[in-house]
Amino acid sequence: MKKITLEICATSVASCIAAEEGGADRIELCDNLLEGGTTPSYGMIAAVREKCGLKIYPIIRPRGGDFLYDDAELDIMQRDIRACKDLGCDGVVIGLLTADGKVDVERTRALVELARPMGVTFHRAFDMTDDPFQALEDVIATGCERILTSGQRNTALEGAALIRELVEKSAGRIRIMAGSGLRAHNAEALAKASGAPEYHSTARDYIDSRMEYRNPNVSMGGIPGVPEYGISVTQAPIVRAIREGAEAGLNG
Repeated sequence: MKKITLEICATSVASCIAAEEGGADRIELCDNLLEGGTTPSYGMIAAVREKCGLKIYPIIRPRGGDFLYDDAELDIMQRDIRACKDLGCDGVVIGLLTADGKVDVERTRALVELARPMGVTFHRAFDMTDDPFQALEDVIATGCERILTSGQRNTALEGAALIRELVEKSAGRIRIMAGSGLRAHNAEALAKASGAPEYHSTARDYIDSRMEYRNPNVSMGGIPGVPEYGISVTQAPIVRAIREGAEAGLNG
């Protein structure tokens, strides 16, 4: 029976603990998921490393927006990678592009070398490249160990055909991880369509705030679909259901 590797994108200690309880294999530790994920604080990384036994890969992304970084931002990324190494992380997650939509091979390779002996994932900046097959070869050349991709679509299920092509063309030279929009209800379909060996999800749900007083005149967020008094936390049963569904899809 084929087994998957399941990575959970988590933003809190509680989510990391739930991911471990649910049987996840690895954590991508982030902040600001509504911006696509930015680098978590030193304190957060240290606390998660102390309380969670899973492999920890913090994302190294100094801001939201595009993936074209200036020298000051590159310096921040280098500092954060060194901090992750000092904290005993297992790897980091990066993604750098050039202005014309190519993988920034030179800078990415330099960050991979800086990160050693930690592993390095190239994140969904891959999905913003102009040629996914050239980008695949470029990321392989940098020394990254895996690519997180939605198949250059909004969700991995929509991009499953391209993900399958990437798995085939990678030929074991790099791991392909399918992610974006992965939930328990579509995990089996995604695995069957993509054939990817690794999967990425938040496996989250919103839990109600413990606040008793709630000011009806002020909104701190106002984002559609995000409850004002809700806290997004990974749920162990959802983690288990995603694994079961994906493995059923690979073996079906």
